[in-house]
Amino acid sequence: MFTKLAEVMLYVDDQDASKKFWTEKLGFKVINASEAGDEMRWVELKPKEGTETSIILFDRKTVEKFSPELNFGTPSLMFFTDDLDQLHQELADKDVNVGKIEVYGSMRTFNFSDEEENYFAVMKG
Repeated sequence: MFTKLAEVMLYVDDQDASKKFWTEKLGFKVINASEAGDEMRWVELKPKEGTETSIILFDRKTVEKFSPELNFGTPSLMFFTDDLDQLHQELADKDVNVGKIEVYGSMRTFNFSDEEENYFAVMKG
């Protein structure tokens, strides 16, 4: 039986730019950066507060070379925050592409994208 979701792997075109986006604009911290041989490297990130789940950035072209059968689409990720309005403003102030805050019944949410146009969502939680 599954006990938790430990890691989410994101396949990106530019690991360094993606790392910069997640750390400088979103406030995540690097908890591990590793290399396996000459070609494979990854960067593991987590929010500064909260979750057990980490995000691991892999270079898409390198992984495609070793495992072409994988699905390289971006997973749909939903993040939670205690202050949706404040986070929305902080991201906008850091020039993150943010969507408008949407209201669905009692749920409030917005989406944002990284520089590679991968979209993610945030909800008050």
